[in-house]
Amino acid sequence: MSYNTHLTVLQHSAAVYSSSPAFILPRLSADGENVIDAWVPISYHQFLLDVERSARHWSHTLTAHGVPRRSVVGLWLGGTKYLDVLHVYGLARAGYIPQLFSLRLPSPDVVYELLHRAEAQALIFDPAYESIVIGCPVPAELAVDVRSLEVDHLPLPPLWVPASGDEVVMIYHTSGSTSGSPKLVPCTASWVDATVDKARHVTRSRNPNRKDVTVWIGSMSHIGQTFMLMGFLQHGACTVQPTALPFSSDELLDMVNRCRLNRLNQFASFLGTHLRNSRTNPALLTALKQLDELLYTGLPLAVEEEAWARQQGILIKNCFGSTEVGAMMLSVGGRGTDAHLLQVIEGTAYSFVPVTPAPIADADANAPSGSESETKYTDANQRLLELVILSHSGDCPHPSLRGADGHYHTGDLFLEVAPGRYVSRGRDDDWIKSSTALRCDTKAIEENVLATCADLVAACIIVGNGRPSPALFVEPKVPADSDVDAERLKKDILRRTRHFHSRRYVHERIVSPALVLVVPSGTLPRTATKGNIRRRAVEDKFREVLDRVYAS
Repeated sequence: MSYNTHLTVLQHSAAVYSSSPAFILPRLSADGENVIDAWVPISYHQFLLDVERSARHWSHTLTAHGVPRRSVVGLWLGGTKYLDVLHVYGLARAGYIPQLFSLRLPSPDVVYELLHRAEAQALIFDPAYESIVIGCPVPAELAVDVRSLEVDHLPLPPLWVPASGDEVVMIYHTSGSTSGSPKLVPCTASWVDATVDKARHVTRSRNPNRKDVTVWIGSMSHIGQTFMLMGFLQHGACTVQPTALPFSSDELLDMVNRCRLNRLNQFASFLGTHLRNSRTNPALLTALKQLDELLYTGLPLAVEEEAWARQQGILIKNCFGSTEVGAMMLSVGGRGTDAHLLQVIEGTAYSFVPVTPAPIADADANAPSGSESETKYTDANQRLLELVILSHSGDCPHPSLRGADGHYHTGDLFLEVAPGRYVSRGRDDDWIKSSTALRCDTKAIEENVLATCADLVAACIIVGNGRPSPALFVEPKVPADSDVDAERLKKDILRRTRHFHSRRYVHERIVSPALVLVVPSGTLPRTATKGNIRRRAVEDKFREVLDRVYAS
């Protein structure tokens, strides 16, 4: 059996769409005002040549270090630039297994530990980290601009083709830390082959009369952008590199007008910004209404924002996925009443397993949001279902990530509201997602606070779903008749938890006193029976306070 990879996709597309633009890059004005002077196209043929240049360079460089082909090599990159794509694809084209690190991992110690865990033989790092990559246990090389190097005289290694579906093609990491460190997510040849097929389905053209122009969704160090690029390359589409992520609504308009962008892919929090801006910007609203598709992922879009967008005739689509599996579900889309409902992507083998008892007649269908009745029953006729990726599904993650039964239990909960149609109901665990859809283990932070500050904190809760970083609410441990010095308490908590946070992703850390909120004892909403603090209720009760904190 032959297996498709991102490299075979590129080889095929470069032959079929040779002269078509694969990328459009911004060229900034020389006056230093960060104004885009022009948008510069890169053809499929040129993209292939640039990847091969990168492969020649990394093959030569790593061979000089004695690193054999098929070794794991770390790539610590921003992942938001064309040059980053060349390093990711070029390293794989040279015959190595990229282990992709995000710039959100600020500690080289954590990177070194993950390199060791993956048995990596070298590290390639972004120039932004040149000053801190010290004492690296493997050979470390700067991610230079390979386009400016003289490499034509260097040999191009043969294209590696997987001989087995179990061979590892690339390694990602979970977007949240467990026990102070992300988990490895090895991607096998069979998984990548299935993902190439899913990506083709998700990114197929909505308008057969033109080639799609889309835009970067996130970092190449994460699965989202890798997935979308693998899909759009198969259709001969073009990907625009913005000047920053997230990009402004003005830049979006510029991409629509000058790059002919017709498909927008974004995390929900970023898309929400454009939708809100379009309420007062008629040109932006017109542009959004003319797009063939606005696909969002990572988090649910606010209900009122999605409803308003649909009322305006904007074609919204939701893609539900994860690092471990890639895209799993797509909303129906279009303009029908079922447009927002999710359905599994064709060609997969999933199961929806009940996690609550069968409905009973006296379930309280009218229980208020967040109540104990709500945690048991959504209504008298429906129950929560966990999405499970079956072991024989091509996109079932590496065996190291599966459950004891051999299947992958996502922890994502749904209601089936019509045959094969679902709505998301969050997760069956203590994780929240940041504004960029990266995960954060709230329980781990809460346990660390209670362990290190037992004499200071009586109760605490982590919130911040859909925010840039988590916030900590604490009820102090003081006698009822004592005054609390809130600012001193915040500083003491931050001092005692500093080491814990130093090892975590940037989006998981609490390092600012503004994100520690001290409230009187008994203030935080609790369940009636067990007295557990209700995370969602805290978010709702203190929403305005949190809005002010994050705005500042």
